[in-house]
Amino acid sequence: MTPATTAAASKGKPLAAEGYSQETGIQLYDRHIFHDIKWPDTEAGSYAKRYLLPLLSLSTDDYIANARTELYVLVMEGLVFPLTVNDNEYDNSYVCSPYTHYVSYAEEELNLLHSRILRGAISGLLSCTGLLLKASKINKIVHFNNWLLSTNLYADLSDDQAAAVLRFLKKRFPTHAIVFRSLNATTTASLLETLRRESCRMVPSRQIYLLRPHDPASMNAKSRWLVKRDYALLHKHGYDIMEPAAIEESDLPRIVELYNALYLHKYSFYNPQFQESFIRLAWEQGTLSLYGLRKNGRLDAVLGFFCRDGVMTTPLFGYDTTLPQQLGLYRMLSAVLLRIAAENGLLLHESSGAAQFKRNRGAAVEIEYSAVYDKHLPFYRRSGWMLLSGLLEGIGVPLIRRLKL
Repeated sequence: MTPATTAAASKGKPLAAEGYSQETGIQLYDRHIFHDIKWPDTEAGSYAKRYLLPLLSLSTDDYIANARTELYVLVMEGLVFPLTVNDNEYDNSYVCSPYTHYVSYAEEELNLLHSRILRGAISGLLSCTGLLLKASKINKIVHFNNWLLSTNLYADLSDDQAAAVLRFLKKRFPTHAIVFRSLNATTTASLLETLRRESCRMVPSRQIYLLRPHDPASMNAKSRWLVKRDYALLHKHGYDIMEPAAIEESDLPRIVELYNALYLHKYSFYNPQFQESFIRLAWEQGTLSLYGLRKNGRLDAVLGFFCRDGVMTTPLFGYDTTLPQQLGLYRMLSAVLLRIAAENGLLLHESSGAAQFKRNRGAAVEIEYSAVYDKHLPFYRRSGWMLLSGLLEGIGVPLIRRLKL
C-alpha cells in the first residue's frame, strides 16, 4: 500500500486506486467505515446495500455459520462488489476456502466413485495435495465479487474495469492471491477472456448445468415431457405453490430445517450453513425470492433465487427428506423453478449436482473456473495453484466428464 492510501485508511476514508481517475475511481470499504459507503442509486446498488450492510454491521458468520471472513465492499463506476479476505480458516465453507473446495469437500465426494481402487488412489492424492496446499498458504486469498453463495453472478464488467480492479487489488493486498470464482464460457465469457489476458491462472472448480427453459430449442420433446410430468405432481399430491408474499415469518425456522436436511445432512456440512438470520434477511429485504410448497398448512419444500443481468441461480433449495422419495418433492420443486425461469425469460444457472436429472431436462454442461492472479507472489505461494491447475486439468476434468458428475 502506498503512503497516500495508508494515510487514507488510517483516517477512516475509503481507499482509492492509485492511477485511476477520481471520476471513475475505485473505493474500498471495510466494516469499520461501512457507514461511509456511497451506494449507487440503482436497482443493483439497492440490492447490494440490503444484502451487505447487515453482514458488515455484525459479522459474516452471524448469517452464515461457516463463512468466517473479512468482508469489504468495492465501489466503482456505479457498480458494487463484495470482497472476502482470508488468511487460514481451513474449516470454512468452500465459498471462501479453496482448501475446503478442493480437498475437504472432494474427500467427502469420493463415495460417488464405485471403484474401490480409484477411491483409494484419489484419497491418497488428496491427502498429499492437502499438505502441499497448506504449505503454500492456499487460503491466503481475496475473493472478488464473493456473495458467499454457491454461485456468484457478475455484473457486466468491461475489459478496462476488470483490469483496473485486478491492478487495484494486487496493490491493496500484495500478500494474497486474487481470485474470481464462478466463471464459465457462457455467462461470463468476456470476463473469462479478459482475466486470461491479464495472466490469471484458470483453475477448474466444478461441472455446472445451464438451461434456457424459455427457449424451445434448448429442450427436446422428452425434456419438455419430463418437466410437464414433474409439474403435474403438484396437483396429484395436493401441494400449493407459495410465492414470496405468501411466505410467513413463522416459516423461517422451517426453511432453515429444509435447507439443512438436503444441503448439509444429505450432501455436506461444507456447504454454506445459513443461519435463521440469513433467511430472515432474505425474507425481509428480498435478497432472495422465496418460494415454497405447502400442503395441509405445512411447508415441505423451499427454494430461494436471485437474478443478475438475465441469469438466475438458486443458492437456497431444500425439502423434507423424511418424506417418501416417491412423492417427488425434488422433482416438483425443480419444475416450479424451471417455470419461473421460463416465464421471466431467464437463463437458469443450476449449479452442480443431480447431473443426470438436469441433463434429462435439457441442461447444457459447462466447466466452471476460478481465475487466480498470483504472479505477484513468491514461487512457493504460486506452487499450490500450479499443482491444482495441473491436477484438475489433467485428471479432475476428464474424470468428471467421463463419470458425468
